[in-house]
Amino acid sequence: MRIYYCDHYCFPLPAGHKFPLAKYRLIRERLAEEGGFDFHKAPLATEQEIALTHQPAYVRQFLEGTLPPWQMRRIGFPWSEALVRRTLASVGATLAAARHALHSHAAGCLSGGTHHAHYAEGAGFCVFNDVAVAINRLRGAGLIRRAAIIDLDVHQGDGTAALFRHVPEVFTFSMHCSANFPFRKQESDLDISLPPGIGGPEFLALLQSALPQVLETKPEIVFYLAGVDPLNTDRLGRLALTMEDLRRRDWLVLSTIMDSEIPLVITLGGGYSEPMQIVVEAHANTFLMARDLLQRKTPAL
Repeated sequence: MRIYYCDHYCFPLPAGHKFPLAKYRLIRERLAEEGGFDFHKAPLATEQEIALTHQPAYVRQFLEGTLPPWQMRRIGFPWSEALVRRTLASVGATLAAARHALHSHAAGCLSGGTHHAHYAEGAGFCVFNDVAVAINRLRGAGLIRRAAIIDLDVHQGDGTAALFRHVPEVFTFSMHCSANFPFRKQESDLDISLPPGIGGPEFLALLQSALPQVLETKPEIVFYLAGVDPLNTDRLGRLALTMEDLRRRDWLVLSTIMDSEIPLVITLGGGYSEPMQIVVEAHANTFLMARDLLQRKTPAL
């Protein structure tokens, strides 16, 4: 299974910052130990590719470091040239994975899922919306017409919903905690808003009932935002899924899409449990599940 990564681009953060920057390298090292993955450094997305989705002035200001301070505060990172390179690589990873998935069934990126980025602003550690950029690039090149997004990060994919609100060919599905960021929700094509504290059985039943609606839209590619912040150990999550619940979640999504022979792209999304090894294990499990399904192995559940 091919995976694109960008952890070789690091950027400075203040001491005590809650963004888990180290997890990206640790996940790659964990998967490399397991084997069965073809790792590629992410190419840098171009300004022109990103401007197909985001306001050109916003893109240019971020690249030049001239965004107003309030916008950088909403994003949550201090600006640096290193952050610019990492951001372009993160978008580039999703773009490259999407192109590869079109002729190889599935691909992944150890980054991405930056679903809080809107047309002219970022938020919540999201500068540009990598999945939206990839979909618009594929559609603009005539490679696909229809796409679907399955967003199971604990936070609603508000930027994604807003960007595709008037694009009927792109189906947006977000399953998230109701009492969590962003507190002003957008309208996806399908939203499942969960009360705090919901556990695995209820979560999995709702997910299983929703997946046929994704298939009914006949997508030519599916993007899976496999955030691991629904875990009961997550500092920012407020849901109560166990590690085994997450594995069953991944199996439901991955087996459904792969059995339908729809090209699939897997991105990371959030994860804020401590110690960080919990996050690394949960993210790694998603890709190990995908590897086994691609190799026609039966994952142990």
